[in-house]
Amino acid sequence: MNIVGWFLDPAQWTGPDSIPVQVGYHLLYSGIALLIALAIAVPLGVYIGYTGRGELFVSGVANALRALPTFGLLVLVVMLVAPHIGSQLAFVGPTIVVLVLLAVPPILAGTVAGIQGADPGAVGAARATGYTRPQILLHVQVPCALPLFLSGVRNATLQIVSTATVAAYVSLKGLGRYIIDGRASSDYEQMAAGAVLVAIVALALELAFLALGRAVVSPGLTRASAPSLRRARAGRQGPVPRITPIPPSSTSSPREATP
Repeated sequence: MNIVGWFLDPAQWTGPDSIPVQVGYHLLYSGIALLIALAIAVPLGVYIGYTGRGELFVSGVANALRALPTFGLLVLVVMLVAPHIGSQLAFVGPTIVVLVLLAVPPILAGTVAGIQGADPGAVGAARATGYTRPQILLHVQVPCALPLFLSGVRNATLQIVSTATVAAYVSLKGLGRYIIDGRASSDYEQMAAGAVLVAIVALALELAFLALGRAVVSPGLTRASAPSLRRARAGRQGPVPRITPIPPSSTSSPREATP
């Protein structure tokens, strides 16, 4: 199996089924699904985290969505929609719906946890200075929620990118085409190359989110989380002995201490 030779073949980089085209379609489906999931999960997560209403119900629905079989759900939605729509939208729509259902739970969980986990001291200080509840939400809780929110969005993005290969099962383009077509023709090099491309795209997005987190998250939040991290490590390793320095005597000097 010569995967390197497959990538070095110029035919794989030109034409309507080339690697750039398939990557573009893969990212297009993933991006549309992520935007729709953000539009659904972020307002709902902010509302639940702010008011505490419906938390148990929404968490139960989110956990149920995570348990849905992606491929089976895609086939079911296509069978229900395709007889009523005669265009390519009959396959694109169900694919986006399935990816959105996959992305909503981690974004929703990260948003709710971030809003509810805001530093009580910062919230109390803002309330003491005369901030209203909406101002506290906007200027204190939302910035404090950014690390967990971005973590949820990153998890959702990686799940979408790795699962968007199912689009090929309903005759859509994307990186899943290499896996499906390679399997149909017993071209294992093509199948392996498709898996490698999905992994590369996911890794690139992971690095992009890490850079985004460093750029938008306040350094104060990172410093504030450092003591709790050290305490957690100390708890695993046992108590750390404290060393108290002995102050030098005011009546002695190095000359007098020397015999």
